[in-house]
Amino acid sequence: MFRRFILLLFAFLSGSVIYAQIVAPPNLPAHVSIAGNQLTVNYDGHNILTATISHNPDEYYFREIKDDTEGAISHSFTLTSTDGKPITLEGTITGSNQSFPCEENRFTGSTYIRHSYGLSHSLLNRAIYDRKRDWSLSVEQANVQIVPVNQTPDNNVFSIKASGSEICILFKPHYYQKHRSLTMFEPWNYDVWNKPVVGWSSWYAYFRDVNEKDVQQISDVLSEKLRPFGLQYIQIDDGYQQEMSYPEKWLNWNQQFPSGMKAMAEYISTKGLKPGIWTNVAFENKEYAFSHKSLFVRDEKGNPAWGRWVNYVMDGSNPATLDQLIKPLYKGYSDAGWKYYKLDALRHLMYEGYNSNSSYFANKHTDRTEAFRNIVKTVRNEIGNDNFLLACWGIRPELVGIVDGCRIGDDGFGLRTLTQYNSFNNVVWRNDPDHIELKEKVAFPACMVTSMTGSLFMLTDKPPVYETPLIEAAKRSIPVLFTMPGQIYDIDPSCSMYINRVASQLSGSGPRIFDARYTSPYTHFILEINKPYENWILLGRTDESRKSFTFAELGLDPGKEYHVFEFWTKKYLGSFKSSFEPGIPDPYYNCQMLCIREKQDHPQMIATSRHISCGGLEVSNLSWKPMRLEGESSLVGMDEYTIYLSEPDGFSLKSFRCDGAEVLANKRDGAIRAITIMSKTDRGVNWVAEY
Repeated sequence: MFRRFILLLFAFLSGSVIYAQIVAPPNLPAHVSIAGNQLTVNYDGHNILTATISHNPDEYYFREIKDDTEGAISHSFTLTSTDGKPITLEGTITGSNQSFPCEENRFTGSTYIRHSYGLSHSLLNRAIYDRKRDWSLSVEQANVQIVPVNQTPDNNVFSIKASGSEICILFKPHYYQKHRSLTMFEPWNYDVWNKPVVGWSSWYAYFRDVNEKDVQQISDVLSEKLRPFGLQYIQIDDGYQQEMSYPEKWLNWNQQFPSGMKAMAEYISTKGLKPGIWTNVAFENKEYAFSHKSLFVRDEKGNPAWGRWVNYVMDGSNPATLDQLIKPLYKGYSDAGWKYYKLDALRHLMYEGYNSNSSYFANKHTDRTEAFRNIVKTVRNEIGNDNFLLACWGIRPELVGIVDGCRIGDDGFGLRTLTQYNSFNNVVWRNDPDHIELKEKVAFPACMVTSMTGSLFMLTDKPPVYETPLIEAAKRSIPVLFTMPGQIYDIDPSCSMYINRVASQLSGSGPRIFDARYTSPYTHFILEINKPYENWILLGRTDESRKSFTFAELGLDPGKEYHVFEFWTKKYLGSFKSSFEPGIPDPYYNCQMLCIREKQDHPQMIATSRHISCGGLEVSNLSWKPMRLEGESSLVGMDEYTIYLSEPDGFSLKSFRCDGAEVLANKRDGAIRAITIMSKTDRGVNWVAEY
């Protein structure tokens, strides 16, 4: 079978990077074969499913159909028992190292916004999605359990057990590209940015009045207050530039920043932080535009075309435009040490600029979408792949594979926008719900949900806010773990179902029908933590629309008993079977983070105070040995760190030892013991609770 080959290596030609290209996997059905009791599904030369059928061939019907609707291929096959007795299909699914368990069918799937750190073990999973090859394989009908069993540098292997009088399996190649209408999605050519993105933006703190002293002050404060916890970036927004026009007007800063851009980047860097910058694809200098007409899209009279918000429209189909207006600007920033780039007004360049002047590109026999991509590709080439590039604002499917993140909604933080493109997050790009303000009633749910979904986490407050208790919302939510979505459908599809309309928009004023919105009926989030030593889930509750929860609907074994611990209030709710009621959220936090762990018959750790993951971030090892609970935790210097232990009847703590940290408190309240330790410096420590 035809294999993929690397066609081009990284090279520099005339200042442009040519990226490695890999031939796409075929947009074809799989090949299903049955030999005796062995079933094999092969796609693109790989056996993606191998399984044993419990019945003999004369005891079931095999049926198969392959449908192609406008290039979206659905390949279904069924095994139907002839006598009504359940068939069992048991074997393995093998995908690339970017494959993961999930749900594929929105109509039968859960309505919790699910994400997973590590490969999911949830009983809700009915599918495997292979991001690198963009295929999904799902069980449409039958009882099924899919569990990860092995990971190698190249592949992930999952066990599958399906049973029922009829087993229906559905294979979809080019899933996001064809079935989700993301034409530019070619994941075999790029990886999603998998490092934490946590920072601060000047926009809502200062708007255009930001100045050099403001940025120096916030860098000083956040370097001390939040850098040790995971904050990395200081991003300057609109207000520093002389004018939105040719490169010199961007690179030579205005009087609000007398020391200039290089000195500003250096100051931020000396604080152990990474400098970030806002830029814009609008061009407002009329004199320059009319004296350099060939660099701009032109109207019927041959003059530079003008559009609202974008002003004079730079022509991305003209190499001279890229050479004179784009390359020098971003080379200048890159050479000065800027690491994070927020590229704004992209919607206006596409809608008011290129769509509104479609005849200009048609007359040139040039694709306007490619012209648009050329602008952003040039930015990417100049800043390199090691620096973060955010597209702003609104859904930009044209830029898939070029940008690292996308501001999916309008200005202002949108918690519920994260329910509308949840399936894009960390598969297509990193979702950006916009900047978080640490305000009462908002700070804790905003920080919690942004972290739970593995999204961009950018704060935007003036320095005094970080001297208040509200800073705890950020401290305990960062860094953001790199998660994978638990569904490859959108929980709220009311926006993404219209994504095909981007090509027909002429105005970017206000959200379009496909841009993520602030309203959504879905308000509960699950983050599954999968560590080598244990798996547990976190349930984020942002309102009281649900009063009780069953463990089955959360993807847990309903036959087991679970501890439930509320992270923000540090309250142990008890151990429960089948279901539980978490009560009313504390009005100060205005949300709940419920850590749910399977109950053991010996002392166990049920949470820590460092991070909302309740140990998922910083506890690297945890084990129960005869009468000893041993752990290894990474501590932030001078931050009190509490370990919460459940101690069943019959167990009495004899001693607690910790190398490298001071024990500040050791108290038991009912069945829960809280042990607080602190290190003077950032370090890993080993601790032992002996019984």
